[in-house]
Amino acid sequence: MDTILALDDRLPLTCTRSGACCHDKAITINPWELACLAREKGCTPREFRDRFTSHGGTRIRVDGPAPSTCSQLGPDERCTVHAGRPLACRLYPLGRRREKSVVHYLHRGTVFPCLLDGCPQVRDLPQLTLADYLAGQGVAAGEAAQDAYVEVTLNLAEAALVLLLEGGPAASGDRETLGRWRKLGAMPDAERAARLPGDWFDLLTVPGLDDVLDDPLEFARRHDELLEAQSAIKDCCLTMAASIHLGRSAGMAAKDLAEQWIAVAKQHGAKE
Repeated sequence: MDTILALDDRLPLTCTRSGACCHDKAITINPWELACLAREKGCTPREFRDRFTSHGGTRIRVDGPAPSTCSQLGPDERCTVHAGRPLACRLYPLGRRREKSVVHYLHRGTVFPCLLDGCPQVRDLPQLTLADYLAGQGVAAGEAAQDAYVEVTLNLAEAALVLLLEGGPAASGDRETLGRWRKLGAMPDAERAARLPGDWFDLLTVPGLDDVLDDPLEFARRHDELLEAQSAIKDCCLTMAASIHLGRSAGMAAKDLAEQWIAVAKQHGAKE
């Protein structure tokens, strides 16, 4: 059960215990976040992806100095890329869910996570409103990037649909493509990434847009343009695989995304 918070709710969100949020966590990152992390690390996005991510470049590795710790946690249990940390880290221990134009901030359960064990380091701290906490964590840029990448993902999926319906497999009575889309949605992220040609995979994860890194919306917009040009290769399954993989980097559920577009394709006459 999730508890939805209001911006004026006061919670003990000022805990700064070193490394408390860096253990046993699956941190998903989109391409803009990957590039920000690379800049903070002092390496190229490709180097960061290859050294420090898993699941086809969509998660930070959990192979830090102690068991089940983030790869970016230093020997002193402090984050080595704190200024470039992704949205999931800035929000912790909260989650964020967007429903059309409405954004909800929430936590799992009815009791705030840091109070479950009555931790005095949290219980006795001054409390912040949720709005103040979000401002202090600098979440605005990360939220803009996250929402933008959801749109880029849907644009790619729509391109796959157009390829299917207009002169593609559907026009020839194809009954296999939708099943392939379903399999793409069900397979592990790393396996899906391995099926992408190298140029597609690189363009999805490390688009080379460091010149606009300080503007997440421009970064996503230009990435969208590059992916639109790439999808012109006229392969609807490859384009759908790219969409699903990019959606995973934005925290979307692969199976749900595939099923959503399978349903749309069927509404437009595609068969399975």
